[in-house]
Amino acid sequence: MSDIQPVIMAGGSGTRLWPLSRGQYPKQFLPLAPGGATLLQATLGRLEGLDGRPPIIVCNEDHRFIAAEQTRLAGHAQATLMLEPVGRNTAPAIALTALQTLASADADDPVLVVMAADHLIPDLAAFQRCIRHAVDLARRSLLVTCGVVAHRPETGYGYIETGEAIGPGYRVSRFVEKPDAATARTYVDSGRFLWNSGMFVFRAQAYLNALAQFAPDILTSCQAAMATISRDMDFVRIDRASFDACRSESIDYAVMEKTPDAAVVPLDAGWSDIGSWDALWEASSHDAQGNAVLGDVMAFDTRNSHVHATSRLVATLGVSDLVVVETKDAVLVADRHRMQDVKQVVEQLRARGRSEHQIHREVYRPWGIYDSIDQGERYQVKRITVKPGAKLSLQMHHHRAEHWVVVSGTARITNGERTYLLAENQSTFIPVGQVHSLENPGKIPLELIEVQSGSYLGEDDIVRFEDRYGRAASEAPAPKDTP
Repeated sequence: MSDIQPVIMAGGSGTRLWPLSRGQYPKQFLPLAPGGATLLQATLGRLEGLDGRPPIIVCNEDHRFIAAEQTRLAGHAQATLMLEPVGRNTAPAIALTALQTLASADADDPVLVVMAADHLIPDLAAFQRCIRHAVDLARRSLLVTCGVVAHRPETGYGYIETGEAIGPGYRVSRFVEKPDAATARTYVDSGRFLWNSGMFVFRAQAYLNALAQFAPDILTSCQAAMATISRDMDFVRIDRASFDACRSESIDYAVMEKTPDAAVVPLDAGWSDIGSWDALWEASSHDAQGNAVLGDVMAFDTRNSHVHATSRLVATLGVSDLVVVETKDAVLVADRHRMQDVKQVVEQLRARGRSEHQIHREVYRPWGIYDSIDQGERYQVKRITVKPGAKLSLQMHHHRAEHWVVVSGTARITNGERTYLLAENQSTFIPVGQVHSLENPGKIPLELIEVQSGSYLGEDDIVRFEDRYGRAASEAPAPKDTP
């Protein structure tokens, strides 16, 4: 078996790409890569030809079903999905994967290739060449990072200063924080500095040894968390209480800046971390006026702008250097050079108790997707799509009734003591307090309209009795959620 173990970090929130990226559906799951692939799927695609083991994907508990479905669609059904009960930054997350790998039946101290799930890297050949060079150094017990060749001064990234040459790379002289513009210019002009990409390559045991030396408390917490792991469907769950107690720290601060064994391999592959709309504009293809457009867009006398439409026509006229992003429930119009400030909008949404920072109007669930079409006093309307073979939980509500109308496909309904089928244009009514469930027994997606009515429509009014996806028996309050 190959000694290369890919590890994909997929737990970020990507708030600077709001309103497209949100807490419950962040940028790594969005189709921002060329060809319509999501960033996670594009990351998985870079593994082809590296002759590695099935990847380990570390993701947030709330994103587990999205990550599992996108991984399956990318042809990596054998991947292991490790669920972080709470975010603790990269040093602990990577420690979990190292411990998991060494505890497996074929524990032979593999080389971990740690990648972020939300980067764009267009030049696959250059990327894989860099990784192979890094693996060669990691087999010498070095802790290796990939440093991006800096073609311009950039104040948004940390830098790595290269030291003496070693094989296909260099010893790390030092890591430096994000510089000001003048300092960034001197770094680039010197030719000795690379951008810190956040990709790492090292033996699992070498990393744990370094963690034991420089951050032993993190290692102890992670060992305790991994002592009582459990498997739930396709997921590996770790002990929440132990991981809660772990210090939050990046691998850079915890290990890489302290170890004398740090090395760096240059990467020149068109890398971008897609950290803002401006960064996505730079990484996108442009029309003759310098615009990056996606969706139903009509741009008149528009220059150097990013215009993204998801659900309706967006027209621009006589503007330049703008970002315009339209979704079903929010629109962003902003100066393209101020996109680092989008997080202020997200913070205000959160402070005002609004849901748009967290969820879209369309929400993905393990059984399919729903779209909150309309809502008002004592009613809410949703369009629900259930995947073939999927089933919503057996549940009941104390305060709302539901009326279902089948648009296409076939529905198997459990309504109290009765179970029956509904075809297109047929409907059924679920009274308040009635135990019920919905299943798609067919070969095509089931689509239906759900009309909720009642004195209270909050999603904490749900009690689950059975659920094939292992979700909680009752829901915490969550605006616009669904069973």
